[in-house]
Amino acid sequence: MLKVVKARIYPTEQQKVSLAKAFGTTRWVWNHFLALTNQTYKETGKGIAKYDMIKQLPKLKKQEETEWLKETYSQSLQSVCLNLSRAFVNFFEKRAKYPRFKSRHGKQSLTYPQNVKLGQNKIYFPKLDWIDAVIHRPIQGSIRTVTITKNSAEQYHAYVMFEDGKDLPKPLAEGKTIGIDLGLTHFAVTSNEQKFDNPRWFKKHEKNLKIKQQQLSRKKKGSNNRNKSRIKVAKVHNKISRCREDFHHKLSRRIVNENQVIVLENLAIKNMVKNHPPAFGTPLNKGGRGDRLVGWGQFCTMLKYKAEQEGKIYLEVNRFFPSSKTCHVCLNQVGSLPLDVRQWTCTSCNTTHDRDINAAISLRDEGLRLLTSGTEDKAYCPDVRPSRGGRKKSTTRQSVG
Repeated sequence: MLKVVKARIYPTEQQKVSLAKAFGTTRWVWNHFLALTNQTYKETGKGIAKYDMIKQLPKLKKQEETEWLKETYSQSLQSVCLNLSRAFVNFFEKRAKYPRFKSRHGKQSLTYPQNVKLGQNKIYFPKLDWIDAVIHRPIQGSIRTVTITKNSAEQYHAYVMFEDGKDLPKPLAEGKTIGIDLGLTHFAVTSNEQKFDNPRWFKKHEKNLKIKQQQLSRKKKGSNNRNKSRIKVAKVHNKISRCREDFHHKLSRRIVNENQVIVLENLAIKNMVKNHPPAFGTPLNKGGRGDRLVGWGQFCTMLKYKAEQEGKIYLEVNRFFPSSKTCHVCLNQVGSLPLDVRQWTCTSCNTTHDRDINAAISLRDEGLRLLTSGTEDKAYCPDVRPSRGGRKKSTTRQSVG
């Protein structure tokens, strides 16, 4: 089973310079072969294989214009070619967007597939020597790859991926089952009638971020003081993202430890965050900015991989399932239920429901039905959108007369 441990590293000033050169080299290789692939595809209708890219690297190192490629570890450059090839495969299999050119601004990365050694609070990298690190988890197994990243806040991290030699446990459905309804006011509402409030980390740091951004706007472009202010703004954003990530990790771990089957709704998060963000000072529940800052996708990803590692079941119900409008007692479904209605009474059994708790219980029951039936067929019609193509015209010609 593959696992990844994230460690904070602290390179020296000389090592930072070497890392900056390595980041630039790998970025140049990515952009070079991406442009070459685009040009080749336009001319021939075919791309470039990953091994053909790797074969061109020695030729580039011999040229005077690009002989500086020798300063970077050779296998790191080969990893760039493999990653670019994988990016094209993911695009054609509709798992990701088309590969884009990389910029020197923002996050930088560098991968070492071999010859990396782990010491006590330090990591050895080829052509960089030992770098001080804070390794907070034991790494037991064979190391596959180690990726160094640098974020906008000038912080360096090493992601150590290793094989622990264990197999994924087989998922079992025997145990507690929980349904989770995600929202904005309450981040998560469970079928056990537990409500976890949305911490709203952005709102807590919004005033500090506003001050730092105002200071940045007053600095002269291209000056050293502007770069210092930019780092201050990036640190505030990094603080917000780390607080949100910590909350997601703790809540997902608690849910996975206490339950065997976890049922959620398959939300179309990308469509939900397409709304334009509101102006500064607008409440977070008034528009798309609140949706962007909750982090439902990250939370669901954590739930899924943690459940798989523990041998538990993570199940998503179709997003068109009327969980809020269906009474979990008598299965009666109301016609319409506006978002401002937080409690409603069933006209069939006269049961008063909390909207979110009822949705969580309905999701739990639907997940159990899917597990026991052994199929993912729904008891409702998910095809709510009409076909845009319409009825196909017959191509057979009929004889006249």
